[in-house]
Amino acid sequence: MNELELKYGCNPNQKPSRIFMKDGSDLPIQVLNGKPGFINFLDAFNSYQLVKELKEATGLPAAASFKHVSPAGAAVGKPLTDVERQIYFVEQEGELSPIACAYIRARGADRLCSYGDWAALSDVCDADVARYLQAEVSDGVIAPGYTDEALEILKTKRKGSFNVVQIDPEYVPAEAELKDVYGITFEQGRNNFKISEELLENVVTENKEIPETAKIDMIISLLTLKYTQSNSVCYVKDGQTIGVGAGQQSRIHCTRLAGNKADNWWMRQHPKVLGLQFVEGIRRPNRDNAIDVYTSDEWEDVLREGEWQQIFAVKPEPLTLEEKKAWIAKMEGVTVGSDAFFPFGDNVERARKSGVQYIAEPGGSIRDDNVIETANKYGIAMAFTGMRLFHH
Repeated sequence: MNELELKYGCNPNQKPSRIFMKDGSDLPIQVLNGKPGFINFLDAFNSYQLVKELKEATGLPAAASFKHVSPAGAAVGKPLTDVERQIYFVEQEGELSPIACAYIRARGADRLCSYGDWAALSDVCDADVARYLQAEVSDGVIAPGYTDEALEILKTKRKGSFNVVQIDPEYVPAEAELKDVYGITFEQGRNNFKISEELLENVVTENKEIPETAKIDMIISLLTLKYTQSNSVCYVKDGQTIGVGAGQQSRIHCTRLAGNKADNWWMRQHPKVLGLQFVEGIRRPNRDNAIDVYTSDEWEDVLREGEWQQIFAVKPEPLTLEEKKAWIAKMEGVTVGSDAFFPFGDNVERARKSGVQYIAEPGGSIRDDNVIETANKYGIAMAFTGMRLFHH
């Protein structure tokens, strides 16, 4: 099959719409279920590149949760802790497969942004992944293969319309990329740059100690940035993104946005949040929204009389500002990556407030000395990669 007709493009008025191979060869994908749209395929192909390269760089199964052509989260397949099982709503008991752990952690990075996501897997989708996806609001999944049991489960989702795409893992795209804007064709070489530990050798700070776990987190941050709409900044901890700031015109705004998301991820693990008692039968998205509001400055919206009874079985005590600050101050071991240089030390100042101890960024600013000085002030280890990772 050389081409696939789509219902419409980005918007219903943009017709006709299709995906096709310019060289006349067959498409490297099969639609096993559903009818993916234009944006679905943009998410599918961008997200699969990310997880494929992440698996190649780390040797670990990888997954991503994409929304509007940027990752809401990405992760490798490390086992879930008991706390992670609770905050990611894992109901299945027993040990889960590494690829399932990868997707659960990728989606758990930012559950609000992952609502209605596109899932990408580096490995064959198994029943563990399918069962978790079945309970979540998601548009579709792309993987190099599916077990019979997984496919059977996924075909029951969304009244049988859930999008399931299989991609040929041996597919190699053309070296040149073309894109039309306003009737004018742009051409560029595909970004084949390989991200590996060799990119992290230029440690420019006084603290030059970067443990192996932090190097993996740096690689995750850089590969996530490679497929995130620029400007972008990414926070990572223990093999998963915990905050992605995408598409901001200002670098500091990226750092703040991603840092705030990282703080929200950490706040979900506060004892008061873990102790929330929800009414029976409440849906996962409603729980996510309630937790997000409860931990925010707008907490009164879910605790006022007549409202909390619809969400909580027992009215919770609000989190005080002092409690929030004290809890966030406990976060540590976080890595941050940036797709272009930090122009000012204010980015480092904001990052360290969210527990950042390791930074990977290209370097090359006329104020590199100020950025390095700020990192040294907090004992942060920072590597200059020399490689910009813009994606548009």
